[in-house]
Amino acid sequence: MYRIGVDLGGTNIVAGVVDDKYRIISKASTKTNIPRPAEEIFDDIAKVVKEAANIAGVSLDDVVSVGVGTPGSVNKGKGIIEYANNLYFDNVPAFKMLAERLGMTRIYFDNDANCAALGEAVAGVGKGVKNFVAITLGTGVGSGIIANGKLITGVNYAAGEMGHHVVVFDGEQCNCGRKGCWEAYASATALIRNTKKAMEEDKESIMWKLADNNLDLVSGRTAFDAMRQDDKTAAGIVDQYIRYVACGILNIINALQPEILCVGGGIGREGEGLLVPIREIVESERYTVHASVQTKICSAVLGNDAGIIGAALLDE
Repeated sequence: MYRIGVDLGGTNIVAGVVDDKYRIISKASTKTNIPRPAEEIFDDIAKVVKEAANIAGVSLDDVVSVGVGTPGSVNKGKGIIEYANNLYFDNVPAFKMLAERLGMTRIYFDNDANCAALGEAVAGVGKGVKNFVAITLGTGVGSGIIANGKLITGVNYAAGEMGHHVVVFDGEQCNCGRKGCWEAYASATALIRNTKKAMEEDKESIMWKLADNNLDLVSGRTAFDAMRQDDKTAAGIVDQYIRYVACGILNIINALQPEILCVGGGIGREGEGLLVPIREIVESERYTVHASVQTKICSAVLGNDAGIIGAALLDE
């Protein structure tokens, strides 16, 4: 029995054929190439789905379902991607468009962070856990919440957007329209912004060498790499960043008390270098300081495969 999961991202579209043991047995991908019309993007989604099936030697007739994880707000009941700012989608009839291109109706859509959480919960670090939260620290801050073994989607299928709870009132402008969102402080985008600002104020920082003296080459790794070379300016940026990440994680734990909270995404690859100081802050500030059972904070383990596996399981 096979399912196909699609990770629709701002940079790449990746499809994977997933077997009944939650293993990806083949993949196909193409560039998203935004901005361009949704019709063209869905042409390419159908293309990579067919390519992945062909590589696996599987007919679409043998595929139980196709699931797509996409940025933005998804109305699963109507099969519409209501809004995805980085894809320039506004009320896109996603189900109809993909069904026409694949000639099948067993097609499901959900938010990409929800898919990543589902993938980690079923086949990754959250396997067997009933109450679980997955955080992705990338271009934005994504999150997916699983309570009592079920994805929390809310009355309008848009629940779980923890990146858009405010941590600094009237703070940095967020792409969602609000100011002070966690995403505006804890995303890789925010880290890069603050890294560049610090570099401009400290022309002697090792970060300049690491970025080949070009601000356009600064990444989410720049400050972390320089910190490991004892650069004090970089250490200050990393410390500030970690405090903002920990602030949001504390809010989530205090509100939901999951058994496990895992951290993934590009910045999540820092692993224990990121998580050790976060745990220290959480342990000192959590509301449940005297509780015998505490939330385990750990790294996600499936990487980019989490979204594909989770998308493939949307029919369950």
